Amino acid sequence: MAITEADVLYEDNHLIAINKRAGDVVQVDETGDQPLDDMVREFLAKKYDKPGTAFLGVAHRLDRPVSGLILFAKTSKALDRMNAIFKNREIKKTYFAVVRKKPAKPQGKLINWLIKDPKKNIVKSYDYEAKGSQYCELDYQVLTELDGYYLLRVNPLTGRSHQIRVQLSTMGCPIVGDNKYGYPRGSRKGSICLHARQLEFVHPVKKEPIKIFAKLPKDGFWEKFEKF
Repeated sequence: MAITEADVLYEDNHLIAINKRAGDVVQVDETGDQPLDDMVREFLAKKYDKPGTAFLGVAHRLDRPVSGLILFAKTSKALDRMNAIFKNREIKKTYFAVVRKKPAKPQGKLINWLIKDPKKNIVKSYDYEAKGSQYCELDYQVLTELDGYYLLRVNPLTGRSHQIRVQLSTMGCPIVGDNKYGYPRGSRKGSICLHARQLEFVHPVKKEPIKIFAKLPKDGFWEKFEKF
């Protein structure tokens, strides 16, 4: 599917933010499916009638089954500066996650150490600093319960691969649809109930506060949580 103006959450001369559909891969992988970054390049080339390939840098990533806000840089300068912003944790990331098991505490902080197996594309979690592990931390809060599902607001302080998925699973609350990390069954749509909801940061060039917000997918399930 091509990118349209309806998918664009924010755009200026330096950055473009897209509301990613669950199932879209951000960058080319072994599946050979068209990646999102290529779709965005095509969108920009068509919108501005630019011949050739437009520059586009991936500032961060979302797992394929995750929906929501993803940010790209339109210039190399903006990309370098956004990479530094993410690396230095000068950005607030907010996700929505839906789980079936109620967390033991209505809000809290999770700290773990993660090791990724790149061959199996799975991450293991430890409650101590294992050899080769990476420290990860997030805050969560239960926002509501609807029909036996619990909506969590999650703010990851670090940006590790599969971090939210594995940390919530380690807590005993796997994300709905995420059978890789403990949910009993996967989604037929190739999605999990994890959505990148919001980013807050200081613009890398304009030096002004930016807050970008992504609406929830219209899939017959997420809509019930939109008011949160």
